[in-house]
Amino acid sequence: MEEFKPEDMMHPPMDQLQGFEYCIDSNPSWGEAIALGFQHYILALGTAVMIPTFLVPLMGGNDGDKVRVVQTLLFVGGINTLLQTLFGTRLPTVIGGSYAFIVPIISIIHDSNLTQITDDHTRFLQTMRAIQGALIVSSSIQIILGYSQLWGICSRFFSPLGMVPVVALVGFGLFDRGFPLVGKCVETGVPMLILFIAFSQYMKHMHARHVPILERFALVMSIIVIWIYAYILTASGAYRHRPEITQVHCRVDKSNLISSAPWIKIPYPLQWGAPTFDAGHAFGMMAAALVSLIESTGGYKAAARLASATPPPAYVLSRGIGWQGIGLLLDGLFGTSTGSTVSVENVGLLGITRVGSRRVIQISAGFMIFFSILGKFGALFASIPFTIFAAVYCVLFGLVAAVGLSFLQFTNMNSMRNLFIAGVSLFLGLSVPEYFEQFTTSAQHGPAHTNAGWFNDFINTIFSSPPTVALIVAVVLDNTLDYKDTAKDRGMPWWVKFRTFKGDSRNEEFYTLPFNLNRFFPPA
Repeated sequence: MEEFKPEDMMHPPMDQLQGFEYCIDSNPSWGEAIALGFQHYILALGTAVMIPTFLVPLMGGNDGDKVRVVQTLLFVGGINTLLQTLFGTRLPTVIGGSYAFIVPIISIIHDSNLTQITDDHTRFLQTMRAIQGALIVSSSIQIILGYSQLWGICSRFFSPLGMVPVVALVGFGLFDRGFPLVGKCVETGVPMLILFIAFSQYMKHMHARHVPILERFALVMSIIVIWIYAYILTASGAYRHRPEITQVHCRVDKSNLISSAPWIKIPYPLQWGAPTFDAGHAFGMMAAALVSLIESTGGYKAAARLASATPPPAYVLSRGIGWQGIGLLLDGLFGTSTGSTVSVENVGLLGITRVGSRRVIQISAGFMIFFSILGKFGALFASIPFTIFAAVYCVLFGLVAAVGLSFLQFTNMNSMRNLFIAGVSLFLGLSVPEYFEQFTTSAQHGPAHTNAGWFNDFINTIFSSPPTVALIVAVVLDNTLDYKDTAKDRGMPWWVKFRTFKGDSRNEEFYTLPFNLNRFFPPA
C-alpha cells in the first residue's frame, strides 16, 4: 500500500472559486442569458410576494392594495438591480425586499395615531405614507456611509475570519424561511425539494445542444412540474375539507393576485400620497438600514465568490452601499412597504447554475420591470405557492452559508483563538436573534420595551439580525483578542491585497465602471 503523505490532502486556498462556466464578465448566448434571467426573476418573486402578503393586511389594505405593493416592490427592485450592477459593486446581485425592516414597520403599523383610524383604506394609505417617510430619512445612513467611504474604512477591520460568521449567517440566519414553511404543505414542498436537488445535482450532466440543461434550469423546470402537480391537487378537491391555513399554503388559487391585478399599471413616485415624517419612526428605520447594510456586505462577499471574482475592494464595497442607499430612497419615494437588500436566494442561484454573469442579472431586472407593469401576467407567476419557494430556499440559503464557511481556508483553524472566535460568533449570531424572536412571540413585544419607542425599535431590530450580531461579536473579538501577532492566522496577508482597487490587477477587470466613468470617479 502506498505510503500516506499529508501533502496529498492539501487543498491550496483559491482567490476565485473554480468550476464556473461563466464568470462575472463573461456571458452565455443571448438565448441562454434571457432564459437564465427569467429564472432569476421567478426566484425573486418569492420575497416580493411574501413581504406584502404579510404587511399589507396589517396596514388595512385589501387584495388590490397588496397587488399594487407587489408590483411596486418588483418595479423598484428592477431599477435598483440595474443601478447596482451598472454603477454600484457591479456584482451580479439582485436587489429585492428586505425582512430587516419588518420590526420598525410593525412598530409604525401599531402606532396609536394610525390604529385609531376607522376606515381600513385610509389607515392603509396613512400607514404607507409614514413608512415612506421613515425609509426616505433612513436612506441617508447608507448614502453617507457609502459615498463618504466610511464603510470602506470600517471594512479594513474585517478579516477573513471575521467574515466567516457574517456571510455564513446571511444564509443560515434565514432557516425559518426554509423547512418550517415547507412543512406547512408537505404535499408540494417536499417533492419540490427532492426534485430541485435531483435536477440540479444528480442529473446535471444531461446536455442538450452542449448545454447542461437540467443544471442551468433546474429551478424553473422543477417549479413547472410541482406547480402543475399543485394545480391538479387543487382542481381534484384534495384540499376541499382541509383547514383554511392548509388551503392558503397548498392551493394555487388562494393568493387572489390574478383577479385583483390590473392589466397595465406603471408604479410612480408618491403614488400613495405625500410621505409623512416622524422622528421616532425614522430612528427605528435607521437601525434597519444599518442591518440591511451589514447583510448586504455579506451578500456581496458571497456573490463575488459565486461569480468567480475577487473580493470587492473597500472602495467598491462603499460605492455599492451608497447606491443601495439611493435604492432605499427610491423605496421610500415609490412606496414599496419595505426597504431593500441583496437577495440571498438569487446569490445562491449563481452557484447552482454555475453562471455568475452580470448580464444575466441585468436581464432579470428587465423582467422585473416589465412584468410589474403588465399586472395580470406578473400576477400569474406571483401566484406560485409559497411552499415551492421555501423548498428552493432550503438549498440556496445553505449554499450561501457554505460560501461563508469557505473563507476558513484562508485562516489557521488549528489556532485555538480562531476556533473560539468562529464558534462563539456563529453560536451567538444564531442564539441571540432566536431569543429575541421567542420573546417577541410570547410577550407580543421585543425584549427592549421602554417608553422610548425609537430606542425599542433600534435595539430589537439590531439584535434580531443573525449577521449583525455575528459581525459585532466577530469583529470585536478578532480585533481585541491576541491580535498583535496573529495577522497570518486571521488570513490578513491574503486579504490585504484586495483592500484597495489597485491592490490586485483583476479588480480593474471585475469592478471598473462602465462608459469609462472611472475617469471622472477614480477609485481610491
